Amino acid sequence: MSTDTIDPGELKAALLADRAGACVCFEGWVRDHNDGEAVTALEYESHAPTAVKEGRRILAEAGQRFDIVTARCVHRVGRLDIGDCAVWVGVSAGHRGAAFEACRYIIDETKQRVPIWKKEHYTSGVSGWVNCATPGVSSHE
Repeated sequence: MSTDTIDPGELKAALLADRAGACVCFEGWVRDHNDGEAVTALEYESHAPTAVKEGRRILAEAGQRFDIVTARCVHRVGRLDIGDCAVWVGVSAGHRGAAFEACRYIIDETKQRVPIWKKEHYTSGVSGWVNCATPGVSSHE
């Protein structure tokens, strides 16, 4: 969890290892629309201690399930503007297959299990909470 701007280059550099032959990264950006509504900004909130604990659990699971070297995941909290990077996942592995699978696993599990709440602000002036993850409860996008 971070209130700071996500720097993909810096995060990707932390994945470098001599035994890694592949790196797969995912960036989730704030877009200007959702479900037919024009979006102007997002706010993310979380229960940080629980979110970090669950995030670490997901990364550990990815390490056990897939033949990877290392993995990282960072999710922003606070107010984000259109185009901001809201979430970043990176995985290094000996081969691309494991890197792709682990990256997909990490972002999917993060969206489902990590307690992060998203509030969208619309051009109409209305705002609302959407796609709120709760540990143990599946959410869909």
